[in-house]
Amino acid sequence: MLYRAEIPELVGRALNSGKRYIVLHGGRGSGKTQNIARQLLLWAVARPIRVLCTREVMNSISESVYQTLVDEMETMGIAWQFDCTGKAIRHKENGAMFWFAGLRTNIDSLKSKAAVDIVWVEEGHGVRKKSWDKLIPTIRKSGSQIIVSFNPELETDDTYQRFIVRGRGDPDVELCQVNWRDNPFFPAVLEAERQKLMAHNYDEYLHVYEGHTVVALEGAVYAKELREAKEAGRITKVPYRAGIPVVTAWDLGWRDFTSIWFAQRVGFEYAIIDYEEARGKKVPEFLQLLQSKGYVYGRHYLPHDGAHESIASNSVQHQMLAAGLDVVVLDSGPGALSNGINATRSLFPQLYFDEENCADGLNRLRRYCYKVDEKTGVWSPEPLHDENSHPADALRYLAQSLREPRPARPRPRPRARGSWMGG
Repeated sequence: MLYRAEIPELVGRALNSGKRYIVLHGGRGSGKTQNIARQLLLWAVARPIRVLCTREVMNSISESVYQTLVDEMETMGIAWQFDCTGKAIRHKENGAMFWFAGLRTNIDSLKSKAAVDIVWVEEGHGVRKKSWDKLIPTIRKSGSQIIVSFNPELETDDTYQRFIVRGRGDPDVELCQVNWRDNPFFPAVLEAERQKLMAHNYDEYLHVYEGHTVVALEGAVYAKELREAKEAGRITKVPYRAGIPVVTAWDLGWRDFTSIWFAQRVGFEYAIIDYEEARGKKVPEFLQLLQSKGYVYGRHYLPHDGAHESIASNSVQHQMLAAGLDVVVLDSGPGALSNGINATRSLFPQLYFDEENCADGLNRLRRYCYKVDEKTGVWSPEPLHDENSHPADALRYLAQSLREPRPARPRPRPRARGSWMGG
């Protein structure tokens, strides 16, 4: 007999809709994660399903829903039916399986999981466009389903656009907005916090507890610039122009991400036609990536550490020069970060971004935020160093590389909204 396996009718109806995509979205305290875990466990008891539990970044099993599943099976009184190894969960009798992997570093290896019945994508707001584009065609077993759960963040996030905006009315998509009031077990401690936030900051309350999106993250470095670019139609379709060399600007990483922007200068404006990021790739792999684009390249701009040698290999600069590329390593001195941010802000009105090819880079720029001083709670003048800082640094290097004397800019001719140089 199962104990406390109740799933609210709203959520249960969505999860049992039979649709290819089941999307649960809403605010804090809605019970989305726990209810999905309960439903999956009930199905696993009944039949030998194969479930892949994933999210964009999963550096360890502790960052997955593994513990949630273990806790829920204990609460439901069915833990004795499962073997929990710390890496996977298996039903002892019928062989139902749960696996756990991050999309960012395991997306290519997930092709071997094509026979899974269900993929559960937790914290879906953070999933990149490129991850979705690879994951969806991989899950192709007849009757397979993709369950997505997330608290919406930015309206421009690919997951929000893909399922909430474009998915509305799609017969393959079951949308279910679920908030605190839909959770019969909403805890008293959260109710007190909800009431407090509603009284003191209603806009933040709508985002946190009612699942509304925000226009920009608080403390975002380039919030104003990105908003103006969107409003002016400078985030649009920006095609590659043959005959104009493509310059690239890099931020290097190994354990962190290497980020690359691809740009063409057209008159007094810059077409940002592409963006790439990867972790753990070596220089020859990036050179193959450059070649696969089919672009004709001009100069490649590297940060100061591009000239660093190691015992294991020559510098990135040396390896790229050996491949016949035109490479420049940019200087970095006192004030380089703040000066570079100012240079990037000055350059922004001249930038046009390809909306599709640069989607992941733009998404990271929207999340590039200043630090908060832990003692005072005031925004620091220094940005937070995280995975979103890498594309921001690469764009900063692009701005730095373009700081060269130019003639006075003529008055711009009228251009149709959303076009790029009349193209």
